[in-house]
Amino acid sequence: MASNIQIGNAELDSSGTRGWLIGSFIEEKFGLRHTADIELKWGVLKTGDARNEWATGETRTTIGILISGKFTMEFRDQSVTFDKPGDYVMWGPGTSHRWKSREDAVWLTIRWPPEE
Repeated sequence: MASNIQIGNAELDSSGTRGWLIGSFIEEKFGLRHTADIELKWGVLKTGDARNEWATGETRTTIGILISGKFTMEFRDQSVTFDKPGDYVMWGPGTSHRWKSREDAVWLTIRWPPEE
């Protein structure tokens, strides 16, 4: 029987999965981190890291939360820079976006429902 308690480090545990810590694509051997209910990414970014292409065709609802640093999210109709820990943005399905790290940053992304 798998344990109902799992302890780790988000940065270390997500290092081999492009920052993704929880989701259906995490191998079952990683216990509670493997779930079809939600996806969570711990993004550790250096100054200048960016997604320059638009992410389009998204089918999930997403929230991004700034943990530290300075981070800009760009949507088709607005650009928002986050610089206080706890600043967040939510967007729904079909919302195109891209981003850039303005200084070293940690950005938490949670999206649901997961892609099938």
